[in-house]
Amino acid sequence: MLHFKVRLWLFADRLFGLLVRAVFALLRLLGPDSGPKIGAAIARTLGPLTSANRIGRDNIAGAFPDKSDAERAAILREAWDNLGRVACEYVHMDRIWDFDAAHPDSGRITATPETVALYERLRDDGKPAIVFSAHLANWELPAIAAARHGIESAVLYRTPNSPAVAKEILRLRQDSMGTLVAAGMSAPFKLARALERGQHIGMLVDQRFGRGPRVDFLGRPAQANPLLAQLARRFDCPVHGARAIRLPDGRFRLDLTEEIPLPRDAEGLIDVAAATQAMNDVIAGWVREHPGQWLWMHRRWR
Repeated sequence: MLHFKVRLWLFADRLFGLLVRAVFALLRLLGPDSGPKIGAAIARTLGPLTSANRIGRDNIAGAFPDKSDAERAAILREAWDNLGRVACEYVHMDRIWDFDAAHPDSGRITATPETVALYERLRDDGKPAIVFSAHLANWELPAIAAARHGIESAVLYRTPNSPAVAKEILRLRQDSMGTLVAAGMSAPFKLARALERGQHIGMLVDQRFGRGPRVDFLGRPAQANPLLAQLARRFDCPVHGARAIRLPDGRFRLDLTEEIPLPRDAEGLIDVAAATQAMNDVIAGWVREHPGQWLWMHRRWR
């Protein structure tokens, strides 16, 4: 009976995978402008009907107690809009990415000269580095930016629960990013080996990690992932923050911080808990700057 249930689940998952591929093909036909707009409209309409909407509403209220109900509602509506766009941008990343270093303000992807210089420095300095990011705007773009600037990198990603969907997402990602490292027990060792080889590693660090230290995030205690701080302590390499900022008309601006000075303990080694707090402080600043571009609909605080 158990074997039959497994086979039935695998069959259903394959059917779901075919449906996902068909949806991706349709989105591809709609193009990088119409597809994300339709996704945004659907998310704005259906998102408020889900249980995730209550999570987002409560999270925003806790982070911004001084804002009015109308201001908080506007943030949540923009967050659903952004999530719908991200979901439909997956299939168009090759079209969305049009950055031209000679004309950094002319395309969908823009960056300041300072940001471009930082990417080039990371590529050419011969040192390993750690780059953290967050679920802001389109959070795939920082990893794509590193690869397109010639930076050798290993990027941690979370595998979807559906094997068929995971296969489709991996197919879309694998040619546009560096080495993809699936989250799991072996992931820290793979990231450490990448640093040993002088590569750069990237990771989204803004979601809850039940076994991590408690930090202050947007004025409330939250558990955070200490992995990058642990690796920074071990390898004593530079740590930077990277993000994309969504602009009007389907455009984005890349942003890369200078090396972030991390707190050290009495032995001169990076303090893991304090360094984890420092990274979360940077992300909190980003969220406050563009609150509607963050993924509020997950249980960051509990």
